[in-house]
Amino acid sequence: MTTLVWDYRQEYENERADILDAVETVFSSGQLVLGGSVRGFEQEFAGYHGVGHCVGVDNGTNAIKLALQALGVGPGDEVVTVSNTAAPTVVAIDAVGATPVFVDVDPDSYLMDTDQVASVLTPRTRCLLPVHLYGQCVDLAPLQRLAAEHDLVLVEDCAQAHGARRDGRLAGTTGDASAFSFYPTKVLGAYGDGGAVLTSGDDTHRALRRLRYYGMEERYYVVGTPGHNARLDEVQAEILRRKLRRLDSYVQGRQAVARRYEEGLGDTDLVLPYTVPGNEHVYYVYTVRHPRRDDIIKALKTYDIELNISYPWPVHTMSGFAHLGYAKGSLPVTEELAGQIFSLPMYPALAPDVQDKVISAVRDVLDSL
Repeated sequence: MTTLVWDYRQEYENERADILDAVETVFSSGQLVLGGSVRGFEQEFAGYHGVGHCVGVDNGTNAIKLALQALGVGPGDEVVTVSNTAAPTVVAIDAVGATPVFVDVDPDSYLMDTDQVASVLTPRTRCLLPVHLYGQCVDLAPLQRLAAEHDLVLVEDCAQAHGARRDGRLAGTTGDASAFSFYPTKVLGAYGDGGAVLTSGDDTHRALRRLRYYGMEERYYVVGTPGHNARLDEVQAEILRRKLRRLDSYVQGRQAVARRYEEGLGDTDLVLPYTVPGNEHVYYVYTVRHPRRDDIIKALKTYDIELNISYPWPVHTMSGFAHLGYAKGSLPVTEELAGQIFSLPMYPALAPDVQDKVISAVRDVLDSL
């Protein structure tokens, strides 16, 4: 049987009764769109984070897009972010008409190098958008200082950091708004697409509710800036309510898998994940690094182990963003990482014997290089 980098089926077997009960709860409720399950999840997700408001949306990309729109970011504005991220981060910036401006990442943590941000600020800069990548947090303190000094808004991309903490503070609780994805692979994953925006700003909250519902405050009447249909599905919301109660256990399960990798591979020349001091890593993915990455992945396929690369193409090198004008070599750390990083299987229900098979195979392959 092929070992996948992510597989939900064992988790589903473990939680099947609760998941199916969630579906039945919605189907028998009499309300299939923006009903009690969405409202309940919004209250509970906001409560988990200790922030004022949560607005459920249809996916993580729209979570970023609507957060930017609600904060007034649009055409003519620049948004500072990273190229070592999933493309949707940048697609959302482009979708509001703003221009992404990239800084490089730290070579150890692979997170935004916040020391570079001040050097790319211009009079057009409107927003700082750090990405809490792979399961740990960017240090937001220097970004908060820059935002205050230059009158910028701060939006956190938390798609890969549900439950992650820095100095005890949860990801998503510092910025003017924070965007989450509930794509099935996430630490808190739905059984389909889903997303949410957290904010403590009352005006931002009201704008988000309008924007995710065509721009309407009342049915059939658009006010202010027109929005579009970006509603969180009622079934996914009810599933997420159930799974939110288990989020801390999911994090603990991922951390246990990470410890097993450290014990099994810590003495090899594979570069294992580095946790920034002060961070609590939740290991959305277990990203490792090796200069012969492609040879390793190819060899592991002979062991029926299928791995993933997050991400093989930095966003600034993609043809869809060639108009931004970033030349090869402009973000050297990001570009070097793209040729070396890959992810080992990581999910809470990963059985120890299956993980041991992966560890043994990786060791065999490394010894044969």
